[in-house]
Amino acid sequence: MSDTSTGTGAVICIPTYNEAENIERIVPAVLDRVPDAHVLVIDDNSPDGTGRLADALADRLPSVHVLHRAGKEGLGRAYLAGFAWALERDYRYIFEFDADFSHNPDYLPHFIALLDRHDVVIGSRRVPGGGVENWGAVRRLISWGGSLYARTVLGVGVKDLTGGFNGFRREVLLGIGLEKVGTSGYGFQVELKYRCLRAGYDVVEAPIMFPDRVLGKSKMGPHIIGEAMMNVVKLRLGGLD
Repeated sequence: MSDTSTGTGAVICIPTYNEAENIERIVPAVLDRVPDAHVLVIDDNSPDGTGRLADALADRLPSVHVLHRAGKEGLGRAYLAGFAWALERDYRYIFEFDADFSHNPDYLPHFIALLDRHDVVIGSRRVPGGGVENWGAVRRLISWGGSLYARTVLGVGVKDLTGGFNGFRREVLLGIGLEKVGTSGYGFQVELKYRCLRAGYDVVEAPIMFPDRVLGKSKMGPHIIGEAMMNVVKLRLGGLD
């Protein structure tokens, strides 16, 4: 399979599992803001038919592609599959993006411009101008504490290690050893950034406002948080081998 017509050279990777309420809205919203980009939907065999809806979008829109996976294996595995798909083609910039409108497509043009000057752009809730909306006090505390914990254990200066709205130059993803990535859940975001920092790439944080999802159900739970905390310790003790 080969697709070399990549427009600006940006592809927006959107992993999905039971996002039928959002997928038909988020893909057009992304393309409205970056009409020269492509979208890759990575669906983990969603029982609610998200994959079929994504296929219908791809039938109508030549810049939309769908990667079907056999089942749910975790966010990290989905992104790694999407990255592999993108790296087999000639996309210059590769983005991570949520399907639930927690990530605002309005930021994408600015992020693409930042990748003209930097290797990695992180959509950050923790720098001036960034933040969260419609979050309860407990969720805010868990998120803030998790980010502080990861920064402290790993000894890095990036303020938002856990966020999932990120863009990479293709050479970064080729250079950080994706085949060695060991995390599959939300801790994947921490490991990915840590690998970029350890490899010496130029990483910039750009402020974003991060609202809670409006439709659909969050996949975050206590077991995912616990897994992510343990993985941070493993990263620090075991390095990146």
